[in-house]
Amino acid sequence: MAARLGLALRLHHGEAIALGPGKADLLVAIAETGSIAAAARALGLSYRRAWVMVETINASFAEPLVAASKGGGGGGGTRLTPAGTMVLARYRAMVAAALAAAEPDATALLALLR
Repeated sequence: MAARLGLALRLHHGEAIALGPGKADLLVAIAETGSIAAAARALGLSYRRAWVMVETINASFAEPLVAASKGGGGGGGTRLTPAGTMVLARYRAMVAAALAAAEPDATALLALLR
C-alpha cells in the first residue's frame, strides 16, 4: 500500500460548505458535459443530490457559478458562468499551493509510516 498525502480544503459559508472537493468535481463535470444530469451520472450522484449541491454553490457566492437553461427545441443545458470558471480555477490553485506547502512535512511524516 503506497502512502500519500491527501488534503480536502473546504470553503465554508455560514453552515454550508460553499466549495470543497466534491463540489469542485461537480463543477468540472458540468463544464465537461453541459448538463447537471450527465455530470451527476459521471460522478455517481443522484440528480437530486447534484442539484442541491449546485443550489448551495450558487446561494453561497455573490453571483451564480452555474447557469441552467430550460429545455426547448434545442434542449436545455447547464454551464459554468465566468465567475464559476474563475472560482474553480482559484480553488484548484489553492489546493495545489496547499499540497506544495505541505510536501516537506508530509514527506517526513510519510517516511515514518510502516
